Amino acid sequence: MIYVVTNRKLAKNKDLLGCVEKVLKYGACSVILREKDLGYDELYEIAKKIKFITDKHSAKLIVNGSLRVAEEVKAYAYHSSFVNFINNGGSKIIKNGVSIHSLEEAKRAEENGADYVLAGNIYETACKPGLKGRGLEFVNSISKNITIPEIAIGGISEENVQELINSGANGAAVMSSAMKNPAVIKKIIGKLNKK
Repeated sequence: MIYVVTNRKLAKNKDLLGCVEKVLKYGACSVILREKDLGYDELYEIAKKIKFITDKHSAKLIVNGSLRVAEEVKAYAYHSSFVNFINNGGSKIIKNGVSIHSLEEAKRAEENGADYVLAGNIYETACKPGLKGRGLEFVNSISKNITIPEIAIGGISEENVQELINSGANGAAVMSSAMKNPAVIKKIIGKLNKK
């Protein structure tokens, strides 16, 4: 399962919708709409357009950071930070995803009703320069201690995606490389299918 996280500022030719269309055409199963700087109105408008595209490709839309938008566009899930999820809870009508950065957070997220966790960052990534990757042992320890799906994020590429899945991740999320070049999704999925 390959997830793509949006960043319209990185999208090729500044065409976020075109980029989403391409990553889904290349086989991504879900899109996490993560545009933290947008207010409700702008985020809602983009979410509606992306929901149309994900529905067309039988893919899932996950809205990050706005429970209201996630529920109003009937997204598959609402995604939030660990702190926000623990303090405010999640949705009662759609699934809940939570970003985690430790085994303890993963366990607490599951105990509090998360439907999946986004674990990162696994490898060093241009998105977080200077932040050391947590590595495959981190992925493995989480997969052994929770029963909900674990999606790994951070520096995922065609070179390392298979070892990530072999370490226990149920899927991988890609942002920067997919936004800059949607065809990278085709390469990553091709690598997984060669197994």
